[in-house]
Amino acid sequence: MTRRSLVKLAGFTAAGLVARSADAQAGSSPVSLFDGKTLDGWLQYENSATSLSAAGISDTAAFATWLSDGSDAMSVFLRTRLSGPLKRDLADFSPSAPNSKAVIAALLKELNQIIAGPSLYDKDRLAGIVLRRETAEMVLKAKEGLELARLNKLLLEDSYPEELVQSAATGWAVKDGAMASLGTGRGVIYTENDYERFRLTFTMRHVSGNPDHQACLLVFCTRPQAGELPLDALGGIQFQPPNGGHWDYRPGKNTDGGPEFTVVNKPQFDPHAWSRVELLADAASGTARMAVAQPPGTRAVEVLSFRGASAGKAGPIAWQMHNAGLFDEYRDIVIERDPNAHDLITTK
Repeated sequence: MTRRSLVKLAGFTAAGLVARSADAQAGSSPVSLFDGKTLDGWLQYENSATSLSAAGISDTAAFATWLSDGSDAMSVFLRTRLSGPLKRDLADFSPSAPNSKAVIAALLKELNQIIAGPSLYDKDRLAGIVLRRETAEMVLKAKEGLELARLNKLLLEDSYPEELVQSAATGWAVKDGAMASLGTGRGVIYTENDYERFRLTFTMRHVSGNPDHQACLLVFCTRPQAGELPLDALGGIQFQPPNGGHWDYRPGKNTDGGPEFTVVNKPQFDPHAWSRVELLADAASGTARMAVAQPPGTRAVEVLSFRGASAGKAGPIAWQMHNAGLFDEYRDIVIERDPNAHDLITTK
């Protein structure tokens, strides 16, 4: 098998390793969380930056062949880390076989354990492999946690450039004054500061998706600690504006939430049109209520509420890009801490 090496320039800032600034926003006066020009005050985490998924393997048959029979140093090393049953399955792997999905699932589990483990960097192991600038930069600074996992992921991608998809470290940017997802993959962008009792208002629209999924807001999230991989969706409670889909990402849950969610109204808002959203949350009681106005400036209707005392916690607020191929936009993001009127105001 002939290998071609790719070189790609990229930048990376490990989410969760940025020190949080002192919060001078306490009080009841509404303050902006987004200036329409920069992503200052927000942190990003892309799942694919530090883990491998099935979507990250562009050629499963060729990748299985390299891991099973490849004589290059990286493939030889990885075989020493893979379990015996998995190596036997890879030797007989065929994408059309009935067990192909199970084999890939097992492979992903073991490779992600390798990615999360000690550094894969070794000069002899990488002989002949062209490293991207991002990879080379990470070699010089990655020591532990997220940075080390990112380095290991990059080293695998550079070692198998035709078999693995090159992942992005960031998935959000400012576009025409809006905070916009770039469709790169599953991940979140979340606030540097934590919030406990607040009113959040913002304007949003879902531009497109392939595969499609509604835009997602997360509250009562768990902040990643320095050096730790974040929980999926930050372990938060998900609201899907404008029409009220929902999910519970708390550890041990990963369900639609059942009776803790109440669908108050079932509007037929156009998700591709701009909507104004109000989210009223109180961590002490574990409650959150969402109202939506379409078009912005009209009277809102309450769409969805959540009540789960055990879910309430002070934490960051996040937008979730549920999967690759999604493009959502957010603007005019304003938060009011400890609102004097703890009731929805856009429905009045």
